[in-house]
Parts: sequence; structure tokens; C-alpha cells
Amino acid sequence: MPQTPPFAAMFDSSGYNRNLYQSKEDNCGGLCYHDNNLLSGSLEALIQHLVPNVDYYPDRTYIFTFLLSSRLFMHPYELMAKVCHLCIEQQRLSEPGLDKNWTQKIAPKILQLLTEWTETFPYDFRDERMMRNLKELAQRIASGDEMYRKNVQQLLQNLIRKLAAVSQYEEVLAKIDATSTDRLTVLKTKPQSIQRDIITVCNDPYVLAQQLTHIELERLNYIGPEEFIQAFVQKDPLNNDKSCYGDQKKTRNLEAYVEWFNRLSYLVATEICMHVKKKHRARVIEYFIDVARECFNIGNFNSLMAIISGMNMSPVSRLKKTWAKVKTAKFDILEHQMDPSSNFYNYRTALRGATQRSLTAHSNREKIVIPFFSLLIKDIYFLNEGCANRLPNGHVNFEKFWELAKQVSEFMTWKQVECPFERDWKILQYLLTVPVFSDDALYLASYESESPENHIEKDRWKTLRSALLGRV
Repeated sequence: MPQTPPFAAMFDSSGYNRNLYQSKEDNCGGLCYHDNNLLSGSLEALIQHLVPNVDYYPDRTYIFTFLLSSRLFMHPYELMAKVCHLCIEQQRLSEPGLDKNWTQKIAPKILQLLTEWTETFPYDFRDERMMRNLKELAQRIASGDEMYRKNVQQLLQNLIRKLAAVSQYEEVLAKIDATSTDRLTVLKTKPQSIQRDIITVCNDPYVLAQQLTHIELERLNYIGPEEFIQAFVQKDPLNNDKSCYGDQKKTRNLEAYVEWFNRLSYLVATEICMHVKKKHRARVIEYFIDVARECFNIGNFNSLMAIISGMNMSPVSRLKKTWAKVKTAKFDILEHQMDPSSNFYNYRTALRGATQRSLTAHSNREKIVIPFFSLLIKDIYFLNEGCANRLPNGHVNFEKFWELAKQVSEFMTWKQVECPFERDWKILQYLLTVPVFSDDALYLASYESESPENHIEKDRWKTLRSALLGRV
């Protein structure tokens, strides 16, 4: 079976591989080209273009782009049904008096297409209808030859293993969510003096940055590329009754990753505000500045931004007496790197540098690129919103989908990196499960540490003391 190249090789700087197509007329069988590049086509023609025949196999770039974007127009199971139908019809797999030589030419190609689909978009096959169609088509291929039977078996085993792994991961996330409690509840039942804080669990900022990178890479790894598209699914303008996959918008792994960012921000703020003594709060702030700097050096921009966000939360930033004790020069440099002005110009420059390092890397350590995830989602959202899915003639705007696929394929490269650092389960457990303060509890802790400065803050402090502590 043909080997599939890495994602980084799929797209060039212009957004797609410019040598995909031989020279054709501008309009060919429902597909429109310009300078040999596919720009648009009818949905049916694009589906036909996905299906191999004796003389043709679609380029991997096209397969990824179409499988990614087609869900804006139809359910994956509907696409799978059409692909199965075209395979059976075109290759006449159902006919008994089959020319064996001809079958040997087409079967590996169909098998390769199914392999690409199951490897890159395995979550599509959580739908029983998808699995049923896959098994039916695979069975037809396998019935002809013992070698194909083994390949089909391998394909199904790999897919089932991936689906079992994501189910297990989601169960772990659900357990963590179910056991999460507010830190204030814990404080009420357990004296602060016997509570652990982050520095007692891990006193080395570099080690903590490594453990944060473990969590980031694990959570990135479980996000399916299709989740970026499904997050923005709307009605197809040519078929208003059809919600284009909106009824089963499956973005849970993407959402879990965004929730992790929020948790880390609140954890940072909690660790600072929970301390009664000013010098302890200052020490924790300086500790997290060092952790953030190590994250930057590793290429873990998501944890870096979460830490900065936590330190910029109002309950933390208002602690003027505490900040007066902190050496903030390093923090100022990090804030400058993640400055949102000019559309995060400084960050994007650093990200390009990390990406370049990753492409020429000799070790997994140098390959790590963990983007500031909320900004990546925002970029994809605006790319999706800025261009129509359909052209005025009803054609699918494939030029747009090349660009979407380029952005998502870069993410695919980043998420496949294995974390090179040793796991420390004690630290990981703490980061993932230790209770954090709610917004109200953070403000209360902040006011208890450094008194309110005006009437609005004083009124809020009284309200919070009454509501959360049961005293005025």
C-alpha cells in the first residue's frame, strides 16, 4: 500500500500543492481550474474526484481538504454512502465474473482511500452508519484476495484501537469534572496550614513547564481536525432544511482543551490569592513568571498565555503591595511577546520561529509547537466567516477550503509530536485535579489579602463575606 507523507509536506506556502493537477481546460466535468489549480466545483463532481479508478488516485492534499470541508455540506455518513456507491458502480465489485487483474489494480486504491479516511478522521466512524458502510466496502475488497483481507483486518483493528483510546480519554475527563470542587469549600473544611500549594508539589519551574507540556500535547492529540470545522457549521444556503451536521456537532475534545486553558488560568490566580502573607504571594508570582518563561522556551505558547491570563485577572492584578515585592522585568518581556496589538504580531513572529525550528528538528524536544489555541480557533473562524462556502453559480468554493485545510494541517503536524519529557504523576495529578477558586472566591481572597480601595470594592467585599463565609 502507498505510504502517506507527513502533513507538513502536504501544503506549500500558497495554501496548497501547486503541482497537483495536470493541465486541463478551465472547466472540466463540473470542476473549475485556473493555472492547473482546482478553484471550485459542483458537490457531485468533487465527490467523484475523491473516488479512485484504475488510472487515477486523488492526491492526499485533495483527500484531506475535501474530507475536512465536505461536512459543511453533508454528513460524513452520507459522503461515505456515496463513495461506496461510486466504488461499487465504477469498479463493478458486485459482479461475479470479475477480471482479476483489473480488481488487483483498483482494490489497493480503494483500500488506501479508506486508510486515509480512518487514520485522519477516525471520529467520523463513531457513527454506526459510517462503520457499517466501511465494513461493507472493506468486505467486498477482502473477498477477492488473502492479502487484501489482512490489510482490511489491520485497518479495522487500528480504527477500533483509536476509537477505544478516545472513549477512555473522555471517561477520564468526565471523572475529573465530576470530582472537581471549589477551593473555598476545601479551605472551610481543611486548615490552610496543612494544604499543599504548587511550590511544595513542584519547586522547579522547568519541571512544571514540562508537565504542563505533557497535558497540552495529550489534549491536543485527541482533537480531531474536523472539530475546527464542526465548531462553525451552519445551514447550507442551497438546502435550508439541512443543518449540515449541526445536529451532532461533535467538538467535545476541542472544548475540553479550551476548558483546560481556563482551568490553568484560574489555578495560577488561586495559587497566588490563597496565601495570607504578602511575601508568599510574591514568591508564587515570581515562580509562575519562571514557569511561563520555560514554557516560551519549550514552544508551549498555550500554557504561557494561560499563566499570563491568570496573573492579569483582576483579583491578582489589584494586589499592588504584593506586586511591589515582585521583580517584574521578566514578566514584562513575556507580556510583550504575547501582546495582542497588531493582531498578536510578536506572538505570530515567535510562533513562526518555533515552527521553523520544528521543521529542521533532530529531536522531539525541538519539534514542540503548542499554539495559543484560542487565537488559532479565532483565525480559522474568521477565515471561514470571511469567504462564502458557495459561489454564485452554486459551485463549492474550493479555494477557501484549501486555505482552511492549510491551517488545520499545520495543527495536525503539531499535535502528532510525542512529549519527550518524563511524566511526574504527582505533579500531573495536582495540576489536573486540585480545586481552584471561583471568580467570587478569588475576589474574596484578594480583598482579604489587601483591603478594598473604594466604596464599590468595599460593598462587594461585604456581599462576598456574607455569601461565601456566612459572616459580615
